[in-house]
Amino acid sequence: MDGLIMSRRTGRLAMVVIWVMMSLVGLKTSVMAKTTLHRVGGSLGWNQNINYTLWSASQHIYVGDWLYFHFDKRYYNVLEVNKTSYENCDDQSFIKNITQGGRDVYELTEARPYYFLSGGGYCYHGMRVAIFVDDRLLPATDPAPSPAPVPAQNASPMSNNSTVDQISSAFIVPVNLSSTSPLSSLAQTVSAQRRPRTNRPPPLSHKSTYV
Repeated sequence: MDGLIMSRRTGRLAMVVIWVMMSLVGLKTSVMAKTTLHRVGGSLGWNQNINYTLWSASQHIYVGDWLYFHFDKRYYNVLEVNKTSYENCDDQSFIKNITQGGRDVYELTEARPYYFLSGGGYCYHGMRVAIFVDDRLLPATDPAPSPAPVPAQNASPMSNNSTVDQISSAFIVPVNLSSTSPLSSLAQTVSAQRRPRTNRPPPLSHKSTYV
């Protein structure tokens, strides 16, 4: 018996673990499906004399999103820098040069500020942008539906919710003791047999005559 109970508990635990893993996979898929590719500068792309501060403020950028820089690689480039280099348009102390071919993408993997600029003096003509990345908001999960209540008439008399009155009432059979029922006649016969006998003579009928 103990082995059977332990086996059932192990089976239930395994089902719970599988359910949790499937939920996490579904959640990860849902989050990945909502990543966004942000084209820096919108339709104007990565170019001079554009207010990138205004563009950045209009964006909602989260961890896992991507930046897309569209520019003419003959003149411009894209350098990731720190805040100080961004403010001073310093293109010598950059963190990373992400320039490839003028159609370059960059994944935002952390919730922090990112700073980019174009070297060669173009930073002074507005080609710099600060990107503020937030943690991704997880989608709200619907609460699990509660099981439908079992109707009382379908419940077993020996279920955990049964009471003594319910069990006893299930076995009570109503008995009709009217004067015309067979049980009533039987009761009268038994009662008559139990009456004590006396030595009194039977009563005389009206047709008897005296001699």
